[in-house]
Amino acid sequence: MKIGIAGAGVGGMAAAIALQKQGHDVTIFERARAFGRIGADVNLTPNAVHALDGLGIGAVLRKTAARPEYRISRTWDSGAETSRLPMSTAAEERYGAPQLTIHRADLLAALENALAPQTIRFATQVEAAVRNGGGAAAILSDGTRFEADLLIGADGIHSAVRHSLFGEDHPRFTGLVSYRAVFPRARGDGIPNLDSFTKWWGPTPERQIVTFPLNLGSEIFVFATTPQEDWTEEGWTLPGDIGELRAAYADFHPEARALLDACETVTRSALHVREPMERWSEGAITLLGDAAHPMVPFMAQGACMASEDAVVLARALDGATPANVAGALRRYEAARIPRTAKVQEGSLANDWLKQGTNADWVYGYDAWAAELTEAA
Repeated sequence: MKIGIAGAGVGGMAAAIALQKQGHDVTIFERARAFGRIGADVNLTPNAVHALDGLGIGAVLRKTAARPEYRISRTWDSGAETSRLPMSTAAEERYGAPQLTIHRADLLAALENALAPQTIRFATQVEAAVRNGGGAAAILSDGTRFEADLLIGADGIHSAVRHSLFGEDHPRFTGLVSYRAVFPRARGDGIPNLDSFTKWWGPTPERQIVTFPLNLGSEIFVFATTPQEDWTEEGWTLPGDIGELRAAYADFHPEARALLDACETVTRSALHVREPMERWSEGAITLLGDAAHPMVPFMAQGACMASEDAVVLARALDGATPANVAGALRRYEAARIPRTAKVQEGSLANDWLKQGTNADWVYGYDAWAAELTEAA
């Protein structure tokens, strides 16, 4: 089939790789002019690594990614551990893949290099999607129209494809602002557990610090949140005030504060959510990743769910033709909506793995073997 994908993020490119392996003609439309080394972290838990391994990019990811040794929960004031889950080799033995923490640019480069040449049309945005007989068409920012047998909206939380299918809606501001920073490992000398994924749980859900290694452990990523009544600024990664962030965590354990002390600069962005959807598709148009199920990052599953979506969508479309693509999309939805809704809700609740080690339902999911049945 001739397939168009809006958005060259993790989910869009992963889907394109899988669909090209099946022989489909895939074009991705990406509004950016090129990929830059922006952003910082992507936390790929074993379920996502297993999905991406099946696409053939796992060896490339492992060249630059770190492998956290444990997933640890600690209490904000005492520093006491409330859970410790073995990762790395233990996760590989249990789930078939380790956890990998990687710079977003390295992940995107690995995905892009696995695509057929000229798959991505940069500086071209899908502005609207329309049904066209049994197929679909994308209205592009350059004024042209792209006709396809299938159109996939992988264009993020402000998805134009989603808007075209289901009308205008607005994501809800959670009342939380997130801060992100990266510092060289040497600046964290003496801080324990730098080789692990560690979450410091605050006295309220609005305050938390998460840290894990990047770039083979040579850098340390830090994520933190603070409450805020409203958000009116434009931009995904605005400059933040490291002094204000340190002041917001002045009552935390010294080892938690040391993480913020090691940061020299920080970016900030608002956290938004939407409610889970009952369906993602209309005719030969469907959604994937944040366009379908945006979630706050407290379970670290945004890119992971998009990777799973990509694999399951491709499996549902294996052998499909323009005549039966709608049925394939129903199988995709039936397999994915219940799981992604549960993860959306769990992420917003922000209590997963605070205590205990019940990670199997997330990390043990196999996108390559998940049952595909058509919804009733």
